Amino acid sequence: MIIGGGINGCGIARDAAGRGLSVALAEMHDLASATSSASTKLFHGGLRYLEYFELRLVREALIERETLLTAMPHISWPMRFVLPYGSDMRFDTDTPAARLLHLAMPWLKGRRPAWMIRFGLWLYDHLGGRKILPPTATLDLRTSPEGAPLQPRFSKAFEYSDCWVEDSRLVVLNARDAAERGAEIMVGTRVVATERRAEEWRITLEDTETGARATLRARCLINAAGPWVGDILHSKVHLETRENVRLVRGSHIVTRRLYDHDKCYFLQGTDGRIIFAIPYETDFTLIGTTDADHPDPSVKPECTVEEQQYLCDFASSYFAQPITRDDIVWTYSGVRPLYDDGASSATAATRDYTLKVDAQGGAPILNVFGGKITTYRRLAESALEKIAPWFAGLGPAWTAGAALPGGDFPVDGVAALEHRLAESYPFLDGFHVRRLVRAYGTDAFDMLGDARAYADLGQSFAATLTQREVMWLMEREFARTAGDVVWRRSKLGLRMSADEIADLDAWMRRHREGKARKAAE
Repeated sequence: MIIGGGINGCGIARDAAGRGLSVALAEMHDLASATSSASTKLFHGGLRYLEYFELRLVREALIERETLLTAMPHISWPMRFVLPYGSDMRFDTDTPAARLLHLAMPWLKGRRPAWMIRFGLWLYDHLGGRKILPPTATLDLRTSPEGAPLQPRFSKAFEYSDCWVEDSRLVVLNARDAAERGAEIMVGTRVVATERRAEEWRITLEDTETGARATLRARCLINAAGPWVGDILHSKVHLETRENVRLVRGSHIVTRRLYDHDKCYFLQGTDGRIIFAIPYETDFTLIGTTDADHPDPSVKPECTVEEQQYLCDFASSYFAQPITRDDIVWTYSGVRPLYDDGASSATAATRDYTLKVDAQGGAPILNVFGGKITTYRRLAESALEKIAPWFAGLGPAWTAGAALPGGDFPVDGVAALEHRLAESYPFLDGFHVRRLVRAYGTDAFDMLGDARAYADLGQSFAATLTQREVMWLMEREFARTAGDVVWRRSKLGLRMSADEIADLDAWMRRHREGKARKAAE
């Protein structure tokens, strides 16, 4: 039994189901409704973690980049990152690298020298055995298009490779694959109590809509509740432990599109922090993130006015055209449940994961602390290794290179797939084709089925969203509300009005109620 429908819970469910285990997963809201849909959407090794000497984490993440690119080329793709260099770039003073450099070269006064950045990028290129992605290059911003949006004081930049990922779709596709392998995925299902016995757990579940309760029996309990992992430990499992998470809020802003090319900017602040400016959903730019402690998981994280201003000011110190809060079209914020290692600041807290098994006094429980989206598959493998002693005959690891639903095509095959889809369904415009391929990959053909005209797709809601797609999301991808569809299964909420979203929600509610009535007859 797995508690939590974020990337860690769904990744573990998929791995376990594929090894022949009977799996159930309970998520009290929607899949990826918290941290796993509120990331910076980057599938990366974590360049700045080198300053904390977290070499194992960075190496594992770099290896995973390419492993997972081949498994999900529809929802993840390579990107080039431009790192402009200025003489005022500074370290976060909490990092081991900063302290060591200060001792060796105190005259630098906390600044990041260009040679050190270049060495870090060389290490980043080689630490994970890069094969698919191109290496680091040096740019002359005075003549390159990457320099055009920036202030003229920046004349030099380094360009390196990382990847983009559709974070919430990654979660949903893991859940869907788990379900197709036999797992029971229960959304809108809250764990209200647990009872530990010698050979099993008895877990009381509650439907958050109807209030109906049921009891489930499990040989092992996996607590992958993300920000709520501590709450589960202390109020539901009643386990006496000092282990806990440190909740760190990361906020983002989305603005009008700030520049024309498709590369990202890695921006270093004079305060030692970094942010990214990333092309987003064709017509927008995503800027983030902040790092601030967020002590209470029950308080919904929001991008505060102060954080919005901070991100605007930070980005404006690089771009020639100042960015103001009037340019913001949307904000979002997520809480990262980091393992509490006693770090002095939210920025310095480790992004590595820690897995702890407790089998004292009865059936085992595995608690998942921390982690990052890039290493979710390895975390799942490690979780199965931890619980293997209680499951004789457990199947071998299998997920490396195994395609997620819709991802069964080559890494460089997106353009060819878009061409095939456009030829098969000529009534779709270019934006619609690209969106479907980037969301569903080869499954777009199954979704569209025998449609020969746009009208065959049923009711048109807005922004290319049709009845046939909504039905697919409800029947195959666990969507229940309009919010599930327009903010987690897609980001079409950026292109829809409040009234259009409300109409969609009403339609989905009527459909669900009608289906429930038929089932009761």
